[in-house]
Amino acid sequence: QVQLVESGGGLVQPGGSLRLSCVASGSVFSISTMDWYRQAPGKQRELVARRISGGFTNYADSVKGRFTISRDNAKVFLQMTSLKPEDTAVYYCSATRLGTTFWGQGTQVTVSS
Repeated sequence: QVQLVESGGGLVQPGGSLRLSCVASGSVFSISTMDWYRQAPGKQRELVARRISGGFTNYADSVKGRFTISRDNAKVFLQMTSLKPEDTAVYYCSATRLGTTFWGQGTQVTVSS
């Protein structure tokens, strides 16, 4: 089992920045992929950023150039800049290990003036 705990969400004005953190614990060896997803009210959960072992990264078109995913062993981060109101959502960290995906509880990000 892998446990994931996110932090760093909050209220920010448009154009501002936030850095989300996610710490994995438990059976963290052999985690191949760590991702950030988000879910806005009334919408489906969507992939925001992915980081695969070896350093490959992938981003949703809506966040390219603004968000950066990084990983340090059992931690994954999401640096978010130039935030827009449409980035408002609950952000979830996920980790995939040996074919099983684990999820954190989510952290709220609200972009509003």
